[in-house]
Amino acid sequence: MSVRTRRPPETVVATVLALAILTLAPTAIASDRQDDGHPEQWVGTWGNALHQPDLGVPGLNNSGFDHQTLRQIVHVSRGGARVRVRLSTFGASGLVIGAANIALSATGPSTVPGSDRTLTFGGDPSITIPPGALVVSDPVELEVPDGGDLAVSIFVPESTGPATWHFEGRQTSFISPPGDFTASAVMPVSSTTLARFWLAGVDVTASEQTGLIVAMGESIVDGSRSTVDANARWTDQLARRLLAQPGHQAMGVLNEGLAGNRLLHDSLGPNALARFDRDVLAQPGVTHVIVQAGANDIFTLNPVEEVTVEQVIQGHRQLIARAHSSGLRIFGCTLTPVEGFLLPGTPFPVFTPEKEGKRQTVNAWIRTSGAYDGVFDFDRVLRDPTSPTKIRAVYDSGDHGHPNDLGYNALANAIDLKLFRNDQGQH
Repeated sequence: MSVRTRRPPETVVATVLALAILTLAPTAIASDRQDDGHPEQWVGTWGNALHQPDLGVPGLNNSGFDHQTLRQIVHVSRGGARVRVRLSTFGASGLVIGAANIALSATGPSTVPGSDRTLTFGGDPSITIPPGALVVSDPVELEVPDGGDLAVSIFVPESTGPATWHFEGRQTSFISPPGDFTASAVMPVSSTTLARFWLAGVDVTASEQTGLIVAMGESIVDGSRSTVDANARWTDQLARRLLAQPGHQAMGVLNEGLAGNRLLHDSLGPNALARFDRDVLAQPGVTHVIVQAGANDIFTLNPVEEVTVEQVIQGHRQLIARAHSSGLRIFGCTLTPVEGFLLPGTPFPVFTPEKEGKRQTVNAWIRTSGAYDGVFDFDRVLRDPTSPTKIRAVYDSGDHGHPNDLGYNALANAIDLKLFRNDQGQH
């Protein structure tokens, strides 16, 4: 037997909807406004591109943790009055979080007294994250300073198995002996790590006018060979430039680089086309994108993964189209010199004249095609004027493929800050 329902008169529907809107509106408006009455939003202030536990390279895997606390230190770009944390099990099995806290970082594993806040997830201090999932903590009140350091502490009450991570953290974080030390001002330490685990991002509340720059690409974006604990990646130095501007430019900066990453093939993490949605488009508050990608595709030593110039350019065009379809401005960076660089752990140079020709052709397209909304010529900044296939000595970290801190600073200084003016906004 079927049951038929009678549609209520349109006037009744309209009245019910109006009453619902009047009832809900004050709560909705209040949740979207700061204390001064101006609209606010969540904006990413620190980010971290995650990859699977085993990258298929000796030494680039992990076995996870067991009944331990991890205290991970993050250097934020922009501050705010409220903060939340994003955790992910990308590429790994599910995870039980027994407790999590956030605080202002002091020195080493210590936190600033009075700054510790318990993180909850839907009001609960613990959560089970399904395999390959992302969770967001409830917001907590904490005055996060511009360019400050936060300590995010996570307690795992059981054996995790191999953990989602980012191996090129360039920041010392701390691992406890067995026990929950998430709320301890001074955490006992059994070991340290330069990698990051499960931590995908940190967001703060900011005005509706605040923008977010997401940098995505390979090791030059990731900050490989920059000084550990110095926050000397070019993205860190760009954030400091923005904060030092007259008028205090309202922008956050996220680093979504992955050392060894490629545009078109999986290598030390998902390829750039595969991770663009996760690492760029899904970032809260994103308005601008900076891309440097394709060098690892061109200079591969695997003949099965050889790419043509046309394929690399096509990959760039895909990123541009997807950014523009989401209303974002996107800027391209030229690919930097690599002559003399050896594949890590091997005696094999990646440079050949043929591959160098591909790099030059891709760079010419990035500079002249007009496909990007703007271009940052990293190649011109780093190359040796007398031998343009090499990094100039003053900027060379010593491996002939990555800059030192001075070189990263030069890259940050080559970025035209006027391109991020809020009145230019989105594309």
